[in-house]
Amino acid sequence: MTELVLSAPTFGELRRDLSFSAVLAGFIAVLVGASSSIGLVIAAAQAAHLTPAETSSWILSVYLSIAVSGALLSWRYRAPVLTAWSTPGLALIATQAGHLRLPELIGAYLISAALITALGLSGAFERVTSRIPPALAAALLAGVLIPFVLGAFKALPTSPLLVGAMLGAYLLGRAFFPRYAVPLSLAAGVLVALLTGQIGAVQGAGTFGTLVFTPPAFTLSGLLALALPMTLLTLASQNLPGVAVLRTCGYGAVPTTPLIWVTGLASLLSAPFGAHTTNLAAITAAIGAGEESHPDPARRYVAGLSSAFFYLLLGIFAGWVAGAVGAVPPAFIAALAGLALLGTATGSLTSALSGEQWREAAAVTVFVTASGLSWWGLGSALWGILLGGALGWVLRRRA
Repeated sequence: MTELVLSAPTFGELRRDLSFSAVLAGFIAVLVGASSSIGLVIAAAQAAHLTPAETSSWILSVYLSIAVSGALLSWRYRAPVLTAWSTPGLALIATQAGHLRLPELIGAYLISAALITALGLSGAFERVTSRIPPALAAALLAGVLIPFVLGAFKALPTSPLLVGAMLGAYLLGRAFFPRYAVPLSLAAGVLVALLTGQIGAVQGAGTFGTLVFTPPAFTLSGLLALALPMTLLTLASQNLPGVAVLRTCGYGAVPTTPLIWVTGLASLLSAPFGAHTTNLAAITAAIGAGEESHPDPARRYVAGLSSAFFYLLLGIFAGWVAGAVGAVPPAFIAALAGLALLGTATGSLTSALSGEQWREAAAVTVFVTASGLSWWGLGSALWGILLGGALGWVLRRRA
């Protein structure tokens, strides 16, 4: 294992560190991330009565934002810093799209991006996250990942042949070729899906993305109904777990402040073209930062660069992406995500519960986060860290 450094690699070092497993990890992260929530983009676009050109601009601008920010951060810190769009924010947009005009949506995106950028530049977010005990950070990550791991097995009854082949290939891979267990599972799933005709037709293939500028409109309703809740959701349910992924996977030395303000600035620049919030990836980050990406943590940054490259391709072919939502079987994505995250979920759960001092508080964090609790508009990740942290504080006070 080589020494982990934070300086940007040279092109010679990149060629040396390039590996099939890391490139594949970046590809799987994009496949899982894009396919799991692209349907929400289409639903929100329909609710907002966007034209095909405006929908294409949304997809292109947000993928460009993800690609550029992810590539810059991964390259600068030689770490697998994967970025993504805010899926909880996307769900919020889908509920508000029918009540706000597109310029009002754009205005809300800009306000949210400005707030996140300011919090990043001030260092406030890093000061808060640095106070979270490592056991609770690992517990938060485990709780976020467990539902996706369980999803791989829940998909088995709905598609036994497809998922069964993927599970079988994964088990054989772990037994004989541990490093290639996930690629074998991916290959088995693709083969079975093709042979059984489960890959659907792609509508609108060959359509490129276009950028459409929309002047923003700043309204009180946009601020209260969308901008402020989306900021809180992004910080609590995306950036906080994203930081936990990096810490748990051995990248605690990567400074949090630039991760926040760079993604905030990327959101600010892309918002006028329809893109909502760009932030640290949470679920897919664990695919790129885990051992399945590469045994050596110093070479996993390739997964971050690979992810950025594939997101760039998706942006270029944004029109085609919008028409390909239903082409991939949902069971395939569920199984692939669960198996790719199994190793990282196991490692983070072990780290969370290994120390006796924080074990009970970490267990509460795991279970609350994994429950999917949503209350007062706040997601389970925030409730998990709040309740687990409160219990840990009380137990330490009593001790």
